[in-house]
Amino acid sequence: MSPHTAIRPELVLDGPTRALLDAVDADPHAPLAVAITAPGGYGKSALLHELAGLYRRAGHPVLDTWPTAASTAEPGAVLLVDDAHLLDEARLRELRQRLDAGPARLAVAYRPWPRPAALVELVEQLTRDRPPLLLAPFTAARTAARLGTAYGHRPEAGLVSFVQGQTGGVPRFVERLAAALRPEAGTPPRQPQAPDAGGAGYRVPPAALLPFGTEVADLTWPVRRLLLAVAAGVPLPVDLLGALLEQDPDEVDETLAQARASGLLGPDDRLPPIVERAVTSLSPAGQRIAVWQRLAELQRGRGAPVLPLVRSLLTPGVGGENAGLTIEAAAEEALAEQPSLAADLFAAAAAAGRPTAARQAYAAALAGDLDTALRLADRLVGAADADDRRDGATVAATALAHRGQLGRGAELYRWSNVPSSAAFAAVATIGTGHVAEPDAPAPQPSTDGPPTLLTSAALLTVRGVRETLTGPPTAALSTLVQAAALLEPAGRTVLLPDSPAALAALVALHCGELEIGERVLDRAILAGLGGALMSRRHRLLQAWIQMVRGRTAMAAEALHAVTGPPTGDVTAPLESRDQLFASALEIGIARRDSDLPAVQRAWGQAREALVRHPVDLFSFLPLGEITIAAARLGELNRLEPYLREAYALLDRLGAPALWATQLRWSGLHAAIIAELPSVADEHVAALAANVGHSRYSAVMAAAAESWVEVLRGTVDPARVESAARGLHDAGLGWDGARLAGQAAIRTADRRAMTALLDCARMLQGRPAGHKGPAHPAGASNAPVADAVTAPTESRLSDREQEVADLVLSGLTYKQIGDRLFISAKTVEHHVARMRQRLNCANRGELLNRLRVLAAERGSNGSATPTWPKRPAS
Repeated sequence: MSPHTAIRPELVLDGPTRALLDAVDADPHAPLAVAITAPGGYGKSALLHELAGLYRRAGHPVLDTWPTAASTAEPGAVLLVDDAHLLDEARLRELRQRLDAGPARLAVAYRPWPRPAALVELVEQLTRDRPPLLLAPFTAARTAARLGTAYGHRPEAGLVSFVQGQTGGVPRFVERLAAALRPEAGTPPRQPQAPDAGGAGYRVPPAALLPFGTEVADLTWPVRRLLLAVAAGVPLPVDLLGALLEQDPDEVDETLAQARASGLLGPDDRLPPIVERAVTSLSPAGQRIAVWQRLAELQRGRGAPVLPLVRSLLTPGVGGENAGLTIEAAAEEALAEQPSLAADLFAAAAAAGRPTAARQAYAAALAGDLDTALRLADRLVGAADADDRRDGATVAATALAHRGQLGRGAELYRWSNVPSSAAFAAVATIGTGHVAEPDAPAPQPSTDGPPTLLTSAALLTVRGVRETLTGPPTAALSTLVQAAALLEPAGRTVLLPDSPAALAALVALHCGELEIGERVLDRAILAGLGGALMSRRHRLLQAWIQMVRGRTAMAAEALHAVTGPPTGDVTAPLESRDQLFASALEIGIARRDSDLPAVQRAWGQAREALVRHPVDLFSFLPLGEITIAAARLGELNRLEPYLREAYALLDRLGAPALWATQLRWSGLHAAIIAELPSVADEHVAALAANVGHSRYSAVMAAAAESWVEVLRGTVDPARVESAARGLHDAGLGWDGARLAGQAAIRTADRRAMTALLDCARMLQGRPAGHKGPAHPAGASNAPVADAVTAPTESRLSDREQEVADLVLSGLTYKQIGDRLFISAKTVEHHVARMRQRLNCANRGELLNRLRVLAAERGSNGSATPTWPKRPAS
């Protein structure tokens, strides 16, 4: 016999249900005594309707409403009883008597609650020979089958996943959502966006919620309060529920049982998403707010999280001291992960009467919204309350530091007099060069506050910065790394003018310890040190290290991650300091890629960033990079005021070697590009004066001396290679390869040329003797066009130089041939020869290389000009 096919489409059969129907279908005259139990909406009524159809087709009278005495006695009658949990004791006793009278056909359906004693006795009698039939929610396969029946075709996997996830497989809810998603008969649901296999793209229509209205209205007040509490999405231990419902534990258990029996609360004591929406939207607003507000108060009193509940308390008209306290507590919870939300919540708490303006300013600054932070802080500085004045000054000082105003920030830090303020003020003062006695004792924290992690880290930070002025770089670097590690546990909620991790990375870049710089930044980003406000600075410094290593593609990718579309909690535009580093990075990457047009495009923004940001000790890296670009573009005179201020700042600090070396190195390369031999000699002499400070200073001094010797036509291959390898070992592989490559261009010794070229290629990660590019275009270590070139590659013939100039002017091969009275084929031959000489893989690389050569050739037309000899001392 074939398996039974359900009459009602909403009845999708599982194994036990199908077995029951198959047995009745096979022998409808046999006795039947079955108990069917499930919460509301699980299909008990549909199953009884199915049984009624089977018995009627077999000729049996079916009584599916409470029978009269006469009809009860009718021979062969089948009695199908629904909602037996609602029957009184007398009627339940009559059903037991019917069973006692002899073989009968009786099916009784009931919910798990309530469980009167008479019902328990009836169920025991029904289940002597057959266990109760427990109806379960639909599996995903049964949901798919039901949707297929409803729509007349196989449903999409995404739709099945969505419906199953929203309803928990409860048959009644599946029916409602399936009907609401179907706009018209025979038409499958369509969404404005393509849903994926996980159900994304589908939405619950309002029509799917309306049928819940009667169920929600019929709930008792304790059950409704319970469901609203569950909908809030917070853990609900029994004692908390008891306080909320004002019930003892036994009464709480009874309320839970009632809610589960309704089918609205799942067996895991969670609400299916569609039920959660229905309960919250269809319950009276006053009741909903009262429950959530009381729950929030109880949570706050227990020290438990209140953030999931707080949105309900932001409803217009909800206020009062208790609401304000709860919103304030939620704001503190949100501060670490969502400072923007925390700022909004502190504002809401202030509107509810709480004194949270200072915390709002703090949260806004931590989120990177410095406009709001400064506006609030400015009001607080003039407030009557001393604590507000102190907090306002601290926030304002931090915001001004991020905007490059270290001097004004130092004044505010000193005025605030918080425990860490003296240390941060000292760091800012050193940054502006206004330190009369660098060897003076380090500042001590105020005795008014506790020795917190922030206070201890601030003291270590100022000690490390002071050590950069007089001590060895390793000591300063170690102190700053320790300060960064000290702050990591409290990282995300600490408001900093600059992080010790960022300062450690700056010191690492100034002394060639790039690996240490990378690691301290990695840890800072992982810990969220300084929150969203410091996040972009840390990532920009990561990109800078990649750029210095010559990994320009990786640096560009990291830069785009910072300057691209806003993501996460960081939505504000770059502040002055970050914009300066970002602009300099863009120029530096383009320069190392020999992309002169990109340098020209970035120049305007870099100049603007430099104008907006005062010169300070911690901005020497971007200043140096922009200086080299200015020389390349013939704009060096525009930077003279900034360079004078930088060197004056160094003089005020006693010309500390650690900070002077990198700036002098950049100045040297700007002088080389601008053809200023005497200025280059000044930078070489300044670098030589710092040889004894550190190994890095000695490496830079040796490399600088080699550069000017090469430019004056004196190429000592051993000395050049030693200097180039020293740069590579210090993390400056690109600079080392460029020095070796330029020396190779200028030597007449063929053997020395080959050795230097092999050295340059090795420093760039290419094997010795390799002529082509080491990496595909765009790879992170792609060779730099102007760093490694053979002497024959840069010394184009006169005719090739003429062709190159016309190619750069945009003429076609035919136009060039007409101009030079040669054929287009001959022009093509010259271009192919140039590509071979210049080691260019394609036309794009050739054009970039020709532009660089044209810029280097300058006004005298010489590709490898020789500088005049250095005047005798």
